[in-house]
Amino acid sequence: MVRDILMYMDRTYVTQSHEKSTFIQGLHLYRIIVWEHQHVQHRVSELLLQAIADERAGELTDDRDILKKVLSMLLQIDAAENSNVYERDFADNFLGSTQEFYQMESSEYLAENSASDYVDKAKRRLEEEKFRVLALALPPTTVDDLQEILHTELIQRHAKTLVSMENSGFAVLLKDETKVNAMRDMYDLFAKVPASMDDLRNALCATVKNDGRALIADQERGASDPPTFVKGVLKMNERYNLIVNEAFRGEARAKKRLKESFENFLNADTRAASCLAVYADDLLRSGIKGVTEEEVIRLLNSVILVFRFISDKDVFESFYKQHLAKRLLSGRSVSDEAEKQMVSLLKAECGYQFTSKLEGMFNDMRISRDTRDAYKTHKRERSMEERNSNKNAVDIDVDVLTTGYWPNVKVPLCTLPQPIQDAIDNFSDFYLKKHTGRKLSWQTSTGIGEIKAIFGTNDNSRVYTLCVSTYQMCILMLFNENTKLTLGQIASETNIPDLELRRHLISLCTPKHRVLRKGSKGKGISGDDDTFTFNPEYKSNARRVKIPLVSIRDVSKNKKLAGAKAANPSASGNEVLPLQLEEERRHLVEAATVRIMKARKQLHHNDLIAEVTKQLQVRFVPTPQFIKKRIEGLIEREYLERDEQDHRLYMYVA
Repeated sequence: MVRDILMYMDRTYVTQSHEKSTFIQGLHLYRIIVWEHQHVQHRVSELLLQAIADERAGELTDDRDILKKVLSMLLQIDAAENSNVYERDFADNFLGSTQEFYQMESSEYLAENSASDYVDKAKRRLEEEKFRVLALALPPTTVDDLQEILHTELIQRHAKTLVSMENSGFAVLLKDETKVNAMRDMYDLFAKVPASMDDLRNALCATVKNDGRALIADQERGASDPPTFVKGVLKMNERYNLIVNEAFRGEARAKKRLKESFENFLNADTRAASCLAVYADDLLRSGIKGVTEEEVIRLLNSVILVFRFISDKDVFESFYKQHLAKRLLSGRSVSDEAEKQMVSLLKAECGYQFTSKLEGMFNDMRISRDTRDAYKTHKRERSMEERNSNKNAVDIDVDVLTTGYWPNVKVPLCTLPQPIQDAIDNFSDFYLKKHTGRKLSWQTSTGIGEIKAIFGTNDNSRVYTLCVSTYQMCILMLFNENTKLTLGQIASETNIPDLELRRHLISLCTPKHRVLRKGSKGKGISGDDDTFTFNPEYKSNARRVKIPLVSIRDVSKNKKLAGAKAANPSASGNEVLPLQLEEERRHLVEAATVRIMKARKQLHHNDLIAEVTKQLQVRFVPTPQFIKKRIEGLIEREYLERDEQDHRLYMYVA
């Protein structure tokens, strides 16, 4: 009313004289006479803070409109006089008491309740403060300071405790799949303070690594076989992916840390690569039998899922190639289509060069089928021309394999029975006439055969067809002329390597398939003088009997050979890189280094290391020390040279 009466003076005199307006002068007088009165200022400030404290204590109050008006008055005084009455008489005290209140309450509540209860309490407190800010119309500066205090006292200060708290912390919740909602609530609370998010991610990583190491420990002590190990990894991946997608709301950084955690424990040694190859072998032998096409695709994709975590992909390729060779040569694949689909998935993941040898193996098998058909036709034509053909001739099916595609197994030839040797000579003559310039190298360690065996007496004889390996066939054929032989005699007659000879002999003496009787007691073979006798009393319910081989590890234990592990790395823990693969890596690193230097002409050491690693990471990740050693080798052979002024600068020698 006063301002309306003096409106003309405000418009003319006040403006021209640069004096304070009537309203501002009135606010100034109000501040120094009323607000700053000794019985008003401190009393009103205390009442404001007490009212807010009562609200936080849960007491109902109808004073919010009065509080809002008082605070609005203080803000108007500040705006009119450019003073700090609001901060001095309310804001500073309000923020200080808020910090003190929540510091005490949060510590006391967390000491007496679970982490999940604390999270619910903190979320309620944050909502209450949010509505209070709106109801009192607090300025943005106060809101920002208040929010920082709340986040510090309710979240940041207790973040590590909430994660590691015994029985209810985030690390404990991660072990219980039913607590996804509780984990999501904690994530939502921590998300308000980005700096505290690393505590959750670190807990996730630590849990994944611990679970992974537990799987490795089980596999080490023999509590789980390779397929069980891989299934455990897949189950872990499914479980923790659910947690990341639900509890972490699909956060990209959490997904990245999860991937790094799996890579951490899976790449500790070459175990994961070999176990994955065995798992894939198990699937393609029998695991996908009778399942739908969609399920086959899902199972094959599960192999690729674990494969992506493995950095030493060439180790997997080496073991996978060994198992694939056995499946193809023995005809044990459930589905050729699934085999090719697996190779296609690997090709899509790593490129053509990674699967070129695998595809070459399939091509060899296709050509071998055509060669076998042509040889059978050749034999029929020859038998028609030669009426007096040998009735005792042996039928053989030969797989002709390209040396560079298949696993290189250097095993000396064993001494084959004469009928088998004659059949081999006939096939060699046929094949080499059609393919001049080629050379056949026979792998007697990988073949299989069928022989007719007669047991019992003349009056009560039993005829069985025994499905055996080539080595077993060579051993059994000796008993056509001998009823009893020692280990040393069999070894000299067949030239089979000692460990394989023991393995195949033990397989013929098992309780279920006791074709031969062993002189010594126990599972193992006592020595070169241990005897083996043909067992005429052998019986079987089937006319066609397949005699399986015992595990080479069992033979190694019985003989206590320290070198058995090195002789067959795919059968053991596979912590050590196979020597052949290590040699291949040396060539790959040197080839990549020469290619890069030929294109770049000169390059600094660190840049060359980075380039070589980038080119080879699709197969394996070489260490800087390994690359440096290969660079030194290239310098010695004068492919590269060092700069005279800067020894870390390499130059290509044309």
